[in-house]
Order: sequence, then C-alpha cells, then structure tokens
Amino acid sequence: MQPTESEIEVPFKDALSERYLVYALSTITARSLPDVRDGLKPVHRRLLWAMRLLKLDPASAYKKCARVVGDVIGKYHPHGDQSVYDAMVRLAQDFALRYPLVDGQGNFGNIDGDNAAAYRYTEARLTKTAERLMTGLDEGTVDYRATYNGEEEEPEVFPGLFPNLLANGASGIAVGMATSIPPHNVGELVEAVIHLIDNPHAEDRALMDFVSGPDFPTGGVLVDNRDTIAHAYATGRGSFRLRAKIEKITEKGGGWHLVVNEIPYGVQKSKLIESIADLIALKKLPILADVRDESDEAVRIVLEPRSRTVDPALLEESLYKLTELEVRFPLNLNVLDKNRTPGVMSLKQVLLAWADFQIEVLVRRSTTRIGKIDDRLELLDGFLVAFLNLDRVIEIIRTEDEPKAVMIAEFKLTDRQAEAILNMRLRSLRRLEEMEIGREREKLAKEREELAKLVESPARQRTRLKKDLAALKDAYAADERRTVVMEQAPAREIDWSQMIEKEPITVILSQRGWIRAMKGHVAPSEYETLKFREGDELWGTPIHAQTTDRILIAADNGRVYTLGGDKLPGGRGFGEPVRLQIDLEAESEIVAMLVVRPDLRLLAASSDGRGFVTTGEAVIAETRKGKQLVNLRPKAKVALLKAVPPGADAVAVIGENRKMLIFKLDELPELGRGAGVQLQRYRDGGLSDAMAFTAADGITWPLGGETGRVRSETDLTPWRAIRGASGRIAPNGFPRSNRFEPVKNG
Repeated sequence: MQPTESEIEVPFKDALSERYLVYALSTITARSLPDVRDGLKPVHRRLLWAMRLLKLDPASAYKKCARVVGDVIGKYHPHGDQSVYDAMVRLAQDFALRYPLVDGQGNFGNIDGDNAAAYRYTEARLTKTAERLMTGLDEGTVDYRATYNGEEEEPEVFPGLFPNLLANGASGIAVGMATSIPPHNVGELVEAVIHLIDNPHAEDRALMDFVSGPDFPTGGVLVDNRDTIAHAYATGRGSFRLRAKIEKITEKGGGWHLVVNEIPYGVQKSKLIESIADLIALKKLPILADVRDESDEAVRIVLEPRSRTVDPALLEESLYKLTELEVRFPLNLNVLDKNRTPGVMSLKQVLLAWADFQIEVLVRRSTTRIGKIDDRLELLDGFLVAFLNLDRVIEIIRTEDEPKAVMIAEFKLTDRQAEAILNMRLRSLRRLEEMEIGREREKLAKEREELAKLVESPARQRTRLKKDLAALKDAYAADERRTVVMEQAPAREIDWSQMIEKEPITVILSQRGWIRAMKGHVAPSEYETLKFREGDELWGTPIHAQTTDRILIAADNGRVYTLGGDKLPGGRGFGEPVRLQIDLEAESEIVAMLVVRPDLRLLAASSDGRGFVTTGEAVIAETRKGKQLVNLRPKAKVALLKAVPPGADAVAVIGENRKMLIFKLDELPELGRGAGVQLQRYRDGGLSDAMAFTAADGITWPLGGETGRVRSETDLTPWRAIRGASGRIAPNGFPRSNRFEPVKNG
C-alpha cells in the first residue's frame, strides 16, 4: 500500500529512536533534573511563580492549595494534579526541606510517613526564603518564555540571591541518569562562595574548611571521615553515612536506656519503630527488650535493653547494622548548567556556576536600572526646559493648534519630552516643583554613575556580590547547623550468635522433609512417641542442639546447607517443609543432619567409594542456595557426611558386598571441596557406609533386640590394608543393615 500525503515512510528503528530521544530530552531538561542556577525543577518553579501571581507573599492571607494547583496545571504545567500537589506538599515540609519554600496551613504530612490532606482542605502561602529566591523578577534580571499554550509567560529561572540547589538539595530520576543532592547549611555555603570569589582557583579540598558536609533538616550524625566527604564533593559522586542521634540515659538504681532524638534524613519514623519491634518479636536482637515511641513535635524513641548488664555500645552497633538508624545518602551532583546541558559537577563547580549567575543577575539588574534612569532623566530634562521657558510654553499651548510640534522645533525636545510637558498638571507649575526636579535629577545622575562603574568593573561586581552574600548570611545566622559531623568507625562485625538466647532444642526431621525444633533435649526413649503427618515418619536420629548452633543438612547431590537453630519452626504441630528454608532440589534426598561448628572435622563419601575429610568451616553456607561440597561422577551420589570424633586415627569402610576395609585416617586428603580419593574398590555395587574411629578402641555395634547387648571387635588386623583395597568380609554378627550403627546409651 502506498503512503498517503500525510504519511512518511521511514524505518521503524529510526522512527522509534528519534521519538525516544525527544522523550528522553524532555524528561531530563523539563522534568527531573534541577537547574544549577536556582536549584528548581520546572514544576517547583511554576508552583512558586503561580503563588507569586496570586500575591501569596509571607504577609498575606493563606489560600486554598486547590486554587494554586488549578492555576499551575491550567496555565503552566499540564500534568496530573496529584503530582503537582505532592511537589507542593514537599516544599512545605520542614522535615523534607532544610529551608521550606511554602508555608502550609493544615495537614501537610509528618515524619511518620502519613500523607497530607487533600488540597481542598489545606492552605498555603510563600515563605520569606521563596520570596528571596524570586527577588528581581521585575527588574529585567532573567528571560521569560511563553507557556505551553502561548497564553502566558513564565520565567526561565529565578534570579534571587539564595543558593537553593545545595541549601535544599534535590532528587530525581530521568532517562538514563539521576540526581541526588543532600541539603546544606546556607551560612557555610555563603562562606565557601565568598572564598571562591576571592580565590577562584582554590582546590576542592579547601572548601571543606567552610562546608563540612550536608546539613539535613532532621539532624543526625554524619560519621564519614574528612577524606571520604572531600572526595565525594570533588567528584560529584559518592555517599554519606548518616546515623541517628542516640543518647544513653542512666536511671536510678544503675539501670539505663537509650533515647533516639534525631533519625536519619528520609527515614519514616513509624516504619523504623516497626522494624525494631520486629527484631524484638523475632528474637533477632535478644539484648533489646522493648521500643516505645514517646514523640510529640520532637522525635523521642526509647529503647529498653534486656538487662542493665548489656553493653550499650554493642546494642547501638547492632541497631546500626539491623535497622535504618544508620543509612547511606547518595551524592550525585547531576544538574543542568546555564545552557540546560546535564552533567555531573563538583561542589566547587556548582558554587562557581551559581556565583557567575549571580554576577550576571547583578549586571542585568544594573543595566535595566540604568535604562530606567535614562528614561527618567530624559523627562526631567524636558521639565527643566519647560520651567525655564514657562511663559513661552504656556503661550504655545494657548495659541497653537499643534503645540507639540512647535515645542519640539523651538526647544529641540524629543517626542517623549514634549508629550510629558503637555500632560503636566497645572499644580506642577509651582516653584517648589522645579527645585524637586533638580534634586531628583542630581540624585539619579549620581546613581547612574555608580551603576555604570559597577557594570564596567568585574572587581566592583565581586565586591558588591560579597556584600550581598554577607547580608544573606546574617539573615540566616540564627539557623545553626543541625547535622553533627563526627567521624566514627564503621559498625563492627558482630557475632550474632551472642545475640541469641541459648536454649536446648531437639531437631527432628521426617522422611518427607518436615523439620521442627522441640524445646529441651528429648530423651531417646521418647522418640517413638513423636507424632508425624499421615504417611510420614522419623528420618534418622533426632539431634540435640542449642538455639545458638548451626544445623548442617547435606543432600545426595553434593550440596550442603546450614540453618540457624533459632530460626527452625517450633515443636508444636508437625513443623514446616525444610525446602521453605533452603533451595533443595526436588529430586534430591537428605543424607545427613548434624550440628556443625567451624572447628569440626567431617568425613564425606560418595556411593562410588570416593571420599575426603573436610572442616566445619568449609561446609557452612551463608545463603539458602547452600554450597557445593562434593563433586560427583556420573550416576554417583553422596552416601554420607559424618563427624570425625576427636582422637580418631582410622577409617572403616564397608561396601554393599559386605566387604570391610580399615586404613589410616592420614591417608585421606583434607579438602574444602572436591571429589576425593578412592576409599575402597568394588567389582559390583558401591559403598554402603564408612566412619572414622580410634583404632585402639576397635569397632562396636549393637546385636539388636531389646536386650541392649553389643559386640566389639578389637583385633582389626584381618581388615587392615592400604586405602583403595577391596577389603574382606565383615566380622560375624555385623548388622544386616550393612552400616556402622551407633550404640544407644539410654
């Protein structure tokens, strides 16, 4: 089909890339990234501009937020009303902005994370900071552009002398790039800018003498060292480690508790308390007994230790590790420069760009003022001509049909001067008025001379800017730094097993893979009374352990898994499937379950007769996926994984052919992972069982029945050989199960 006149035939790839590029550029420049000059995104700039046009200055009455949002989306920002209102709410939150730009009345949300009321219920007006940010809009300092529908005009940027980008920070995600800028203290920023005005080639690190780090509205403690902060500022990328402010309160009688007075920036207090409460409920932090929220307007979270003997430093470190009482705030100084080009700047580059913009604003304001003075001087000169020739001017006006043309020709006036003379009131012809015009002209001429010097002299411009900056610093002198900068070491590694209450448990596994931990050590005589789901029964022998122990589970596919004794399901009921806690393959079977410690030695063997010795440290897995311990040959499976008793010096192996072989334990290699070496050779079948033991004690096995009698074989000479031999038939009376069954001790 041929394309019509309104259709253009282009490759889909080209059309898609072109349109996506347009969308990406729009998102970057007109939505997500702030301008380095005023630190605002378009939605924030349009909000403040609309409020200014509604005359919502700090001294005026509040107006409904719905009115403001309506004007913004109707005239300037054709997007969703909720997104615009959310942006407005953030500008009014004193816990979100270091220097709020909107003065809100009503429910504008809180630090707990509760949302603001609907915009039909809330009211707002501008703050003094916002007013300062927009100072100069009527003085020709910035350019204006048409709105999206061409009916209105809006400023491209705000000219006010307030370093909003760094003072209030910004965050946003565009297409392929993002920005994250923390808030800072205005006084420190002003000092840094003054230093750069005097020393434009100063090193980035020198700014640390003035800007010691971010200053968050919620306070907190910045615990990074000076080098880390300096590197982040020099590159424009990095992160800051921020902690809550925690105070230890000593009680009468020697007890104590911790009080959190300030929480990290961006953390919702309700979720923080909920996460701490979960730690207590799940017994993940046993040294903490209770958490209470006693906050009013100020944050106050009380943390009660389990006992007065708990180490306060250990409790703090644990809370930093496990909760958002310590967070990392990212720094990504990705902004739009004066040409609206996105890029990552250093702290020095941002401050210099803002200072250059303020110089530009100063020059444009002065130039505009000079133009207005020239216009006024032109009129004043015309008035003086009229007063000097007052009788002739009156005569011309009374006798001439076209007095304007006559006056222009006779007194060499401009059109504006003649028009102004003709529009003068009769009362202005008094003698006093002539004197006032003279004084005004002298004053304006002097002002023009000073402004002309300012425009022509960069040195004067820098001096004037420094004077204005000093006044700005004085205006915010009472607002001291809230975030304390105090270098501290990273939270130390904590032995979490010390946090778990040590209690005896009996770990029970069923044939179908259901696991549970019964409180206390269940006697072997009670194993027969254990209940299981219909069709299920006990697997192996229950193990006695502690809640602080790690339970090792080995599968026949060669993988091993570890479970915390405190994380096992309780003994009430039938427990839970072990596959809910570990990623055990459906076709794999469990071959071993035992208590594992780092210093434990283990004997691993596969069904094809290969094996090796490993350590407890090698089999401990930190994730639910476990780790591969035994590398298996085709069709082979792991047959066993057993603990090596202390003092063991020999290994006994028995095959499915009932041949037994005994050799020295030293003949086996110790591996962290592998296939091992040949333990015993078979013509048919494979390995049935193996164990490590002390040769001097011999081998003992139960005779079966209810008598509890056992048999020992101490003369093992007939079965001794080198590793890898075939072995000889097992002793008479050896269990028919063909396994080295443990002797029951009651």
